[in-house]
Amino acid sequence: MADAPHTGDVSLRIDGPVAHITFDRPAARNAMTFAMYGRLGAICDQIGTRSDLRAIVFRGAGGAFVAGTDISEFTAFKGGADGVAYEDRIDAALSALTRLPAPTLAIIDGAAVGGGLAIAAACDLRIVTPTAKFGVPIARTVGNTLSAANIARLVRAFGDGPVRRMLLLSEFLDGTTVNALGFASACVPPEALEAEAARQIARLCEAAPLTIAACRALFGRLSENTPDDGDIIARVYGSEDFAEGVAAFLAKRKPEWRGR
Repeated sequence: MADAPHTGDVSLRIDGPVAHITFDRPAARNAMTFAMYGRLGAICDQIGTRSDLRAIVFRGAGGAFVAGTDISEFTAFKGGADGVAYEDRIDAALSALTRLPAPTLAIIDGAAVGGGLAIAAACDLRIVTPTAKFGVPIARTVGNTLSAANIARLVRAFGDGPVRRMLLLSEFLDGTTVNALGFASACVPPEALEAEAARQIARLCEAAPLTIAACRALFGRLSENTPDDGDIIARVYGSEDFAEGVAAFLAKRKPEWRGR
């Protein structure tokens, strides 16, 4: 389906027991619009009850995975409640992703940043290239925050220290580094991505489905009970600094933080 370049698309293709989901907005490095998040949620609903799937593969079009959320979407925000609603929307989409009926595999070349990193972390497995780029530089760019659920998801995927580096220091990690941290199931050159993906998909398709389902369900139970975060999210998204961050990002200038 061809959408306008601004809105982009998230497409679904099913090939036997494997579903392929592609983030398709290459002109913006697949930065997610709100419409794309809605489409992702709709796809998760569409395939969420299928018992014939053995693997679900996520990838980005055109040399990136997902370079975060389209910042222009934030210009319509009027206060903290909009930020809470936005984070709830992201959490709902990612929760639907984690409840999909088969193991999820992200194939990552290029940028997996912000919301893109959260999508990758919500998957069961990840194949990366050495030069793939991972980070959440919101403290230097837009001045927003992540939800407690997403921070918890990143900590489970990377460990506490690397997540603090990404969030507090706005550091980026490459594919070689995240592979050493255990975030990736493989780190291969770009030309080997498809072969490695085919190998891992074949392994998943050959596995005992009830065992795979049980393990995924138990992993899910281990990750329950995230703390309340609405007050913190509302304070950040309702701040002057957030409005300044959005304006500065879109104007391609450095933001002037005031702490209010």
